Amino acid sequence: MPPRLRSALSAVLIALSCLLVPFGMLAGWAAYGLTDTGRYVTTMAPLAADPAVREAVVDTVGDDILRAVDQHLDVRPVRGSVRPFVHDAVRSFTHTRAFRMAWDTGNRVAHDAVLHALRAEDERAEDERPVTVDLAPVTAQVKRQLIRDHVPFAARIPVEHTEVAVLPADRLTTLRKGYHVLEVAGFWLPVAAVAFAVGGIALAVRRRRAVAATALGTALGGALLVLALAVGRDLTLGDLPAGVSHPAAGAVYDALTGTLRTAAWLLLGLGLAVALTAWLTRSLRLPRPARRRGAPAPEPVPAPSPAPAPAPTRARA
Repeated sequence: MPPRLRSALSAVLIALSCLLVPFGMLAGWAAYGLTDTGRYVTTMAPLAADPAVREAVVDTVGDDILRAVDQHLDVRPVRGSVRPFVHDAVRSFTHTRAFRMAWDTGNRVAHDAVLHALRAEDERAEDERPVTVDLAPVTAQVKRQLIRDHVPFAARIPVEHTEVAVLPADRLTTLRKGYHVLEVAGFWLPVAAVAFAVGGIALAVRRRRAVAATALGTALGGALLVLALAVGRDLTLGDLPAGVSHPAAGAVYDALTGTLRTAAWLLLGLGLAVALTAWLTRSLRLPRPARRRGAPAPEPVPAPSPAPAPAPTRARA
């Protein structure tokens, strides 16, 4: 193969590899990182101690309790006086071990429900149901706390199955198709990126330069992924409804994308390190000694004269 054609094919393969690196990492994280229930619960567990998440839980559960009280009990004249007690009781409950256990259990149940809905293949569009999470266990715990604090009408608070929608029914079909695409892309995009990189380096005429170019392209892909995560965070928080707490949603986004962000920074650092190593090994090669201009050429060393033949001895004569 001519050198020019080899260089062109090498450049194309390396460019494709560097282009696929951030998309492959994103698809792999979405297909294998977010779909593991145990890893998801472990990732979300620290959020039970986050102040913004706790306040969001206080507002959601407290408003649900007051709404249920309004529907079943005639306590509207004292609603303003009961509301602080309810919110304080929920806030106190969020600092207990029972809340942390309920938080982990709720996340596990919600994750299993979402995965079951996304992996279902025999559901028809008219039979779709939204994926919901039941807040009745949390309401029951708060009711017991209110009774211990002697809050008026606490014993008459109904414990209903309050379902919070996690995935709306009208988007399940689209999300299910996207999930199946991610399952395929999460495996093949990283494999294709590695294969293109190896092929491009193997075809290169100057392989050291090809390794440096691949490393720099990989580092650029990691930097673009970090930038995309930051832009995605702003867009996600900007599209939230008015009633959703932005600090709590930001904490959840940061927790879910923490592994991907760390991998992107590692990709950036590893790419820069490999490129710097390739440049240093090229620059630190020992130069060949060159003859200065005008310097007389070294005189040729005369070849050693052949040794004289030994004189014939008497026995040989």
